[in-house]
Amino acid sequence: MPCLPHPTSTDLLVLHTLRCIGFASPGRVAEATGLSESDVESELIDLAVAGLVTRVPGDFGGWGLTGAGRAADAERVAVELDTAGARAAVATAYDDFLLLNPELLDLCTAWQMRSVGGLAIPNDHADPAHDRRVLDRLTEFHRRADVVCVRLAVALPRFQRYRARLTHALTRAASGASEYVTDDLASYHVVWFQLHEDLLVTLGLPRH
Repeated sequence: MPCLPHPTSTDLLVLHTLRCIGFASPGRVAEATGLSESDVESELIDLAVAGLVTRVPGDFGGWGLTGAGRAADAERVAVELDTAGARAAVATAYDDFLLLNPELLDLCTAWQMRSVGGLAIPNDHADPAHDRRVLDRLTEFHRRADVVCVRLAVALPRFQRYRARLTHALTRAASGASEYVTDDLASYHVVWFQLHEDLLVTLGLPRH
């Protein structure tokens, strides 16, 4: 019988989130994890002492994983997956994610471009009807994507955060903040991309 899912340790959560979102500020890591920024900074300092992350100072600086950090993260998430007995469930959910992925990419293209006189032009959001059609499609897509996220969260609780972040992005986009579809660092597309990266790393698969 599989073990019951257990919460990911805070240090692994910070390390793994940084692995999935890439070079980032503590604030972005906090947003992605749901932790406080002070807790994230404390964990990053400890991880840096261990040689797993490094900080680039300056206005455009941030934190990133070292080679040792990437190796440690891959090893620890694999152990977590198998300890929770969740490998089969996450692999099945990933198969369903892959079925949805092309549709999300098409939706993002439809949001970024629109047809005028038979020509595709960058979407300047001057056509509310076009934007509403895409948002309606994204809302319907989200209902199906959320089912996958629920199954992932049942398998490993740390995946729950993606549900909250995707829902937040859709809510903001529907309220008129158009950048939350594809352009903002917390946009639906960016969070979906990070979920894809998380699934690949968790399952030890290469990105094609």
